[in-house]
Amino acid sequence: MRALDRLGSPALMPLWKAVHDRMSSGRQVSRVKVGPLDEEQRSAVADLLGADRLPGEYATVSVAMLEELLSASVGAGVREVVTSLLGPLDDRAARRATGAAERSELWEWLAGHPVVAAQPVLREWVDAVRRAGLIGGSAERTRKELDRALRVFGALPATGVPLPVLAEDVLGDPHALDEGTRCAGLVLRALAVLHAVELPQDAQERRALWESAGVVEDELSSVVLAAGLRLSGVGGRVLRVCADEGHVAALTLAQVRATSFTGVPRDVWVFENPSVLAVAVTRFGTSCPPVVCASGWPNSAVIALLRGLAAAGSALHYHGDFDGEGVRIAAHVAARTGAEPWRMATDDYLRALGGGTPVGRVTEAPWDSRLADVMREHGSAVSEERVTARLLDQLEECGRVVGGLP
Repeated sequence: MRALDRLGSPALMPLWKAVHDRMSSGRQVSRVKVGPLDEEQRSAVADLLGADRLPGEYATVSVAMLEELLSASVGAGVREVVTSLLGPLDDRAARRATGAAERSELWEWLAGHPVVAAQPVLREWVDAVRRAGLIGGSAERTRKELDRALRVFGALPATGVPLPVLAEDVLGDPHALDEGTRCAGLVLRALAVLHAVELPQDAQERRALWESAGVVEDELSSVVLAAGLRLSGVGGRVLRVCADEGHVAALTLAQVRATSFTGVPRDVWVFENPSVLAVAVTRFGTSCPPVVCASGWPNSAVIALLRGLAAAGSALHYHGDFDGEGVRIAAHVAARTGAEPWRMATDDYLRALGGGTPVGRVTEAPWDSRLADVMREHGSAVSEERVTARLLDQLEECGRVVGGLP
């Protein structure tokens, strides 16, 4: 259209660019401000509008008037003219609304992810990830990266495998968790939150944090303590000999992997602290019920043994300290092995209160919605050692020394 060629003169381009930008907002536009304009541009705008004097350095143009003038002179509206001269209009308001909806959906998905729901302490990690914002401004890309990290975290603690093996098994790429990768950074940040430690600052600290999650270089450094278990295979024979002699067995990860889980007991009790096992074997001797020690945060050997027992049909009953870390460990063991917290409800905590160390940072207990609030209110921890005798009394009273649950 020849008329449009005239309208596309360089002197009028500042006006059309201003109109195009304002209309691309996606909102109703009544006036457009354009400038600063030089004398030639001011003259071109005055001629277009039929004004008897030049506008100032900055001019405000009525879109309705411009629409009327263009329709009369070139038979096209403002939208058609600027589109012809500068290309399609954007709709930034719609894009912002879409982006806001995508971000809202992303954060809702993350907060409700099964891995996060199983261990409420990870909500702190969710908050940190959210504060960091979208990766490359893309909700889709961010979700893909978070999904990868959550898949890795959901596979932890690992069973004593090297980091490249874990990366290959979970993500199909042995280098996906190499130092400096985004996925490794996200997982390490989640592990730091889980263990309530500072984010690692050097290679040694990163290696130690990975090792706490069962990512190790050998099968000998990871050991689990157990008593009263009689199984088969290499590890099973070690367990059987110790159980028959009334001793606690210490199995390496390699021995756990060489254990046959046929004929597992119906119920196994898992305690956080080694002292409980020591008291149990002293008290029950060769009649000790099947007990396993997590030794604080469970290592690869602990998780491998518990998963083997659970997969073969044993019901796992877990007890630990009533403090902030103890609750997090209990949630971790439950999420990773299917163990059910045992004697770890609010009433159990209140029954055992009586002066203690500070409870520390308390996060929600997935198995009891009241427990965290009550622990914060009282502010005192209850160590597992304080209630050891009571726990073992309950095992004996229920006939658990010689069998399963009544």
